[in-house]
Amino acid sequence: MKHLVSVDRLQPGVFISITSVRWLDHPFLLNRFRLADHEQIRVLRSLGVKEVEWDPARSSAQPLPEAQSVEAEEDFSATAMASMLDSKRERTERIRQQRESLARCERLYEQEANGVQGILQQLGSRPAEAHAHARAAVGRLVNGLVGAQSVAIHLVNMKSKEVGAAQHAMNVTVLSLLLGKEAGLDAEQLRQLGLGALFHDIGKVDVPARVLRNPQRSPAEEQFYQAHVGYGIKHAAPMSDMATPARNIIACHHEHWDGSGFPNRLAAARIPLLARMAAIANRYDNLCNPFDLAQARTPSEAVAHMFRHEAGHFDPELLQLFVKTVGVYPPGCFVLLDDGSVGLVVEANTADLLRPLIMLYDPDVPRNEALLIDLADGALKIESAVNPGKLPLAAVEYLAPRGRVDYYIEGVH
Repeated sequence: MKHLVSVDRLQPGVFISITSVRWLDHPFLLNRFRLADHEQIRVLRSLGVKEVEWDPARSSAQPLPEAQSVEAEEDFSATAMASMLDSKRERTERIRQQRESLARCERLYEQEANGVQGILQQLGSRPAEAHAHARAAVGRLVNGLVGAQSVAIHLVNMKSKEVGAAQHAMNVTVLSLLLGKEAGLDAEQLRQLGLGALFHDIGKVDVPARVLRNPQRSPAEEQFYQAHVGYGIKHAAPMSDMATPARNIIACHHEHWDGSGFPNRLAAARIPLLARMAAIANRYDNLCNPFDLAQARTPSEAVAHMFRHEAGHFDPELLQLFVKTVGVYPPGCFVLLDDGSVGLVVEANTADLLRPLIMLYDPDVPRNEALLIDLADGALKIESAVNPGKLPLAAVEYLAPRGRVDYYIEGVH
């Protein structure tokens, strides 16, 4: 049921929807918003708006009673509206640039993921060539991070929902490099970390899919699954110039800090440093992107699960750093904003993790034109993360139609 109210009865705190004026013809960033001050009400009058829809559930104040209606003012605040229009144009231009940046990152991710798929296919017949191509791919990522003051973490929207080996390898590489950068690794260490992360699961090619995809493996199947580490070392053997730190990631990415991992039950600092980093990235991506997407955790849930239930598996300092780096609201996280709107975090900057870039759900706007809100502008704030299972299906399909969480990172200089 629509609630209509005269503009003369509005006051700050009333949540309104503007339906009589096109988005391009008014100075407000959104068509639906909670009034922040009397200046916005004066601008509505200057636009000739007589009444608006209001949402009682999303309002922090009620409209004024009829008896307290305010007489329309002669001053239509033309100067204020001009200033707001200028601000809106600047924000719109910024949104256009951000959209282009996200599209570019998606193209780069897709190119690199396709390249990784080719590398993995080359391993059996041309291992030296695969190694060279892998070094080049990792080098491109690392070169963008060297000397950067911070790292921008982008959610990418690939077309496929399939959980392929190439996408997993790419995600673990990106997340490992993110952690390594924040841990202060130098360029050569980052290259070794990225290379080992890219190849960490190459032994799984020798494990049947029915074993890999079975979440409740029998003891015999679990033994077969764990053998993928040894198979990986075997596949890496022909790459004679692969450095030991990268090989150790293949050998040790399932070792646990508390000694409960495999294959050698190494514990604590006996686990090589780079392998400890890749282990965190590997687990996070497996939680967010399992074979059965119905079992997928949101990025926030994945971080919370690792920290609360599996902390003993990981280097505590590195796990703390990872949580701090991806933040309370990692890209791919559904969030409820303080005006009642729902959004999806599509980009985080490690310089300001509480104010990410949000894609806003608005059924009146086509998804390919979805509004991006940079929370650093201060207009809105995140109230909480929200499980997509508690949201309307239309909102989830609008914001995250694939249900996958894939990342690309860039250095911010």
